[in-house]
Amino acid sequence: MDKELLVAKAKEARKLSYSPYSKFAVGAAVLTKDGEVFLGANIENSAYPLCMCAERNALYNAYMHGYKKEDLVALALAADTDGPCSPCGACRQVISELFPSKAPIYMANMKGALQETNAEELLPFAFSPEDLK
Repeated sequence: MDKELLVAKAKEARKLSYSPYSKFAVGAAVLTKDGEVFLGANIENSAYPLCMCAERNALYNAYMHGYKKEDLVALALAADTDGPCSPCGACRQVISELFPSKAPIYMANMKGALQETNAEELLPFAFSPEDLK
């Protein structure tokens, strides 16, 4: 699957966002080696700390279906921003542990902007399981 199609899936997922408070809808899509795509959208709550971002929802969705880090090949996210939408700090930490460090991450907006990065570039000094030893 090419990056444009994966970004289109993220934009599709964005329609499932529940964001009545921030009005900031985000969609994400995770691609696996065998071609499966798992979607995620941000889900808000009136108790703000209980909100969940699209990127984490998509990754957790893949994991809940039995996929692991080594099965994932690309991640896309999209929102209605001026430039490409970037993951928040919490998502960067989760991505650094659950997503391959060199796999492409496509950050997009609704206007066609697209920037490619990876987990290592997003969070170069990530806290890792090795830090717990």
